[in-house]
Amino acid sequence: MMNKTDIIIIGAGPAGYKAAEYAAKNGLTVTLFDYQKLGGTCLNVGCIPTKALAKNADLMIDIKQAQLYGLTNLQYTIDYQAVVERKNAVVKSLAEGVELLMSNPHIKIVRSKASIVDAFSVEADGVLYSANNIIIATGAVNKKLPNNICKTNDVLDSTDMLNITNLPKSLCIIGAGVIGLEFASIFNAFGVEVSVVEFLKECLPSIDSDIAKRLRKSLEKRGISFYMQSAVVDINKNIVTFINKKQIQQSINAEKVLVAVGRMPNTSGLNLDSVNVDLIHGAIPVSDDSFNVIDNEHNIIESLYAVGDVNGKQLLAHAAEMQAIHVINQILGIKDNIRFDIMPAAIFTNPEAATVGYSENLCKEEGIEYSIKKAFWRANGKALAMNESDGLLKLIVDNNGLIIGAHAYGAHSADIIQEISVLMCSNINIGQMRDMTHIHPTFSEIIRMAIE
Repeated sequence: MMNKTDIIIIGAGPAGYKAAEYAAKNGLTVTLFDYQKLGGTCLNVGCIPTKALAKNADLMIDIKQAQLYGLTNLQYTIDYQAVVERKNAVVKSLAEGVELLMSNPHIKIVRSKASIVDAFSVEADGVLYSANNIIIATGAVNKKLPNNICKTNDVLDSTDMLNITNLPKSLCIIGAGVIGLEFASIFNAFGVEVSVVEFLKECLPSIDSDIAKRLRKSLEKRGISFYMQSAVVDINKNIVTFINKKQIQQSINAEKVLVAVGRMPNTSGLNLDSVNVDLIHGAIPVSDDSFNVIDNEHNIIESLYAVGDVNGKQLLAHAAEMQAIHVINQILGIKDNIRFDIMPAAIFTNPEAATVGYSENLCKEEGIEYSIKKAFWRANGKALAMNESDGLLKLIVDNNGLIIGAHAYGAHSADIIQEISVLMCSNINIGQMRDMTHIHPTFSEIIRMAIE
């Protein structure tokens, strides 16, 4: 028996459910496959639960500084079980919202794992399904360390870390990327002794190195220990052994060990051989403009698309959503102006950091002429009033006065970079930005400070 709809979508994370919702709103029929919870990693075991914990962590930091606000002799205990319950309630509420969105009569949900049969059909549980277009949106999974390094089953990944119910006394995190730093910031605020071991020279390689270094220094002041340019060679029970930049072997004994060495596209079980597609660096190759899948003879498969983390381009939930919208627009024949070259991102540590566009390092590598404009949180009235004086905005401006990159760390960095991203998408130059009024006092005045 063949089941036919306009679109088949494999995966119900941010890309998959957004594509399904948008297609159904425009009258297309959709079959949506996912054998796990709707909402994907971001909602269930990623962005949302982590940010719920980050809110609790921010509150803990404020409480520790309570005397600055005239609150003295405070006494409290951390009920981490209550913290976890609040996190779970937030996830549950949003998950119910996704289920409601997917209840559209144009959307058929199949809670099974789908594998590709050809460019127009998939199979799940022995049943064939066909469509004019197939969208692969299976997301990404956590990378693991090799078995010869990790000799124990006691290490945690990010999903495990979100599900612990008791605070450990100490935590060693392997990896200083976004996931590693967010967990380091959160559990340090809860009073856990946190160490971070990173192979690279600096944390957060996707962000401008000047900002990344300043953020790391800020986290060090909070008591987080960093071991940079250090290669982990052994994890045995609770002991992490590594070789540092001076080629000296060191060990950390921690109650819990979190492996946060990044994520990789989830292509397991898709049966891509059936459409003659080979992975490139673990990701499904797609065209830059349309996200059509490209086979191993460099031909575009017009009915087959891959969006979100699985194509390896931009491992961000909001990037996945916009790619999904772009693909549905193409199927509908609608032209849009989505700028995939301008994709903001944030790291929700405390203080938080955010980035968009070119870094100074990348400008140097590509020989792009640029100038730098900076502004500091310590010169902003709202920042001082909120006791958030630690921060820096760094703008990278080309010879035409256009901002081609912006990087920040400090309170509300994500909001500031988002505003700059909107201006970048509109090709607004710094002369025009200088004439735009900002509310006083706000953090966004930092943008004008940098330009001036």
